[in-house]
Amino acid sequence: MPVDTELVPIENPSALNVILGQTHFIKTAEDVHEALVGAVPGIHFGVAFCEASGPCLVRVEGNAQDLKSLAAKNALAVGAGHFFIVFLRDAFPINVLRALRDVPEVVTIFAATANPVDVVVAKTPRGRGVLGVVDGERTKGVEGTKEREDRIAFLRKIGYKLG
Repeated sequence: MPVDTELVPIENPSALNVILGQTHFIKTAEDVHEALVGAVPGIHFGVAFCEASGPCLVRVEGNAQDLKSLAAKNALAVGAGHFFIVFLRDAFPINVLRALRDVPEVVTIFAATANPVDVVVAKTPRGRGVLGVVDGERTKGVEGTKEREDRIAFLRKIGYKLG
């Protein structure tokens, strides 16, 4: 059986935080919705999930129409069975990843980022599947003393480490 690959860039014009993953059941969209609103009060998001059997539709939930539309458009472009995508506003992936991992249907998280992302998709006569993602730019080197100090200071400045 032949396999081709395709690179699908994620459209994210406002550099929003986005989470990409794989799941396994039609109730994913609703369960992810419940996990996100339970994790961060005031969060705004859109989630889209690609069915892999039956009508093979993109199922969409969320509480912000613009993010729901963006998630649906990107999910349809990827078009891979059981792929899901979440766009976030008023929260960061670090705030919701544990809740997402606890959703029984979630199998894999491919990326959680605000960087430009490309999805590597395998195409076969049966369908499409995500092989992985390209998240951001190529690594340029190893941090030195100054870069390490800057990293440590930054984490304290934004409140993620005790200062």
